[in-house]
Amino acid sequence: MNTLLQINTSARAAGHANRLAHEFVDAWRARHPADRIVVRDLTTAPVPHLTETTLNAFFTPPEQRDEALQAAARLSDELIAEIQGADVIVIGVPMYNFGIPSTLKAYFDHIARAGITFRYTANGPEGLLQGKRAIILAARGGIYSGTPKDTQTGYLRDFLGFIGITDVTFVYAEGLAMGEERFAEADEAARRQIHALTSG
Repeated sequence: MNTLLQINTSARAAGHANRLAHEFVDAWRARHPADRIVVRDLTTAPVPHLTETTLNAFFTPPEQRDEALQAAARLSDELIAEIQGADVIVIGVPMYNFGIPSTLKAYFDHIARAGITFRYTANGPEGLLQGKRAIILAARGGIYSGTPKDTQTGYLRDFLGFIGITDVTFVYAEGLAMGEERFAEADEAARRQIHALTSG
């Protein structure tokens, strides 16, 4: 039995990226009914941005933290335990102003912890969340994949690789704001790829 972690990041609960993530997870569940599904919904429960107190908590050994620092590290510890326990991570990612949603960036800031999800070695950083698979459902109003304006793909691949997740697959639904015909084509293409990824 595997554990699948679904991360919703769209500002709209019914946003296209969230919907694609739901469709992927539903298809996965139908194929793997015994698997455990965990949902981290950044739409309804966004992760706060880092503060000085949070950073101080990260860099203070647990046994030396006072009550305030313990509280500041609690959410990060929870998020890290969640992703450590996942075998497959599914992230729905809309494009906002050429980047990822700030809620997802805040989430990444909380799970990037030296000595826990990555470590520095003589040969450079080493990710500690190895052996996991990530599926990115990328929803975009325009067409950016393969162009210099696609700031998401490289960033997401780099960040996930930094923490040890190198098996990353992207599913793109692009041109969603370019008319009904283009929307339908993009949606159908994404659904076909979801079917192919969940039917194996």
